[in-house]
This record gives sequence, C-alpha cells and structure tokens, in this order.
Amino acid sequence: MADLDQIPVTLIDGRETTFGEWSGQVRLVVNVASRCGLTPQYEALEELHKRYSDRGFTVLGFPSNQFLQEFGGEEKIAEYCSMTWGVTFPMMSKVKLNGRGQHPLYAELAEVPDAEGKAGKVKWNFEKFLVLPDNTVHRFRPTTVPDAPEIVELIEKSLPE
Repeated sequence: MADLDQIPVTLIDGRETTFGEWSGQVRLVVNVASRCGLTPQYEALEELHKRYSDRGFTVLGFPSNQFLQEFGGEEKIAEYCSMTWGVTFPMMSKVKLNGRGQHPLYAELAEVPDAEGKAGKVKWNFEKFLVLPDNTVHRFRPTTVPDAPEIVELIEKSLPE
C-alpha cells in the first residue's frame, strides 16, 4: 500500500492538503451521500467525532455522487450536513470512489479486504475505512453502523495514550 499520508485531498471549502494532515490520529474515512437511506448514519458519525476528537480521532467525510444520491455542489452539501446533522468533522470535496477518475485515496483503500476477506470496489454509500495511526486499515461495509462495537473497540484500542 502506498503512503496514505502523502495522498492529496481537498476539503469541501476548497483548501488543499494531504491525508497526512490527520497523521498520527485514528481516522474513520466514510463516503457519504445526502439522499441515501443510510444518511442518518451522519448522527452516529458526529457523535463518534465529538466523543473521541480530543483524544486523537477524527471522522473524514468524502461526499460522492457515484451512486446518484449526493447534491451537485459542495456548498449545498456543506450546508445540508451542517444544518441537518450538525456535522463538525472535516468534509472533503466530492470524489469518485470507483472507476475512471477514482480518487487516489480510494484507489488504495479499495484494496483492503473487509471482515469476510473481500476487497475491491466501494459497493454503496457509507462504506467505512478505519485508518489507524500506523496506517493499518480496517474496512466496514455500509450497513455496519459507525458506532458498532467492532468499530468502537478498534477506535478505543488505537487511540494515542
């Protein structure tokens, strides 16, 4: 796997940085969408972010319209997330998860197998990748809720002392 921290990302406000801006933290990378049946997961994502952010954890939201369930513009996405779900965690600009134009971070993350040993394309909105401080990645499929015991346990076990 490539050095994830060197991969460029753009925040929803247009600021360019790298995934390494959150280096040393436990990072939960989630492809989000505003008009999906799983959109209420924003609530649990925000709760996790608030509960652990002062201990070296962050949620990173990557909006995508790959499954035709995201608003067109970044401004509308940012407003929706803030006003509807109270999102305070970092949100990126819209990305492609699969296929031509795939974001480089997702090109790397898609190689990581889930608990059943299946790697490959992101199947749906709200797929989760827990990236530990040593860049070990754990993959959770969309229907695994953000505050599932297996995710929370890994977060707590991996937080910096």
